[in-house]
Amino acid sequence: MAQQTVADVMTPAPTTIGMSETFQSAARAMADHDVGALVVRAGPTVIGIVTDRDLVVRGLAEGLGLEAMVGEVASEELVTVGPDVPVEAAAEMMRSAAVRRIPVVDGDVAVGILSIGDLAVERDPTSALADISRAEPND
Repeated sequence: MAQQTVADVMTPAPTTIGMSETFQSAARAMADHDVGALVVRAGPTVIGIVTDRDLVVRGLAEGLGLEAMVGEVASEELVTVGPDVPVEAAAEMMRSAAVRRIPVVDGDVAVGILSIGDLAVERDPTSALADISRAEPND
């Protein structure tokens, strides 16, 4: 049996946003695509990630407004993984870096995003996290 790779379990075609886009644009993109994180890019190159928590805790709670730029709160110390990396290695990278999501890149271009939810659905399908990850969103 072939070893499972990140490409087998990732969410493909992640939603992306530019560093100079506003918090409001980021929040709208998250709502429209029902995601909690956006891959931040400069042109086609992946340079960071911004989460709903970043917008609220590192942004709004610190007094930044809806017109502030994503680059003000995006995490730029980025952990990325290639689509051909074994799932076990990617999980270890996430554990070591203490991150819940990592962009999957081919070169510098985002081709997917891997979350702990994706791993739970694949690796432990009967877990509570897998159930939550598979559930329809609350409206």
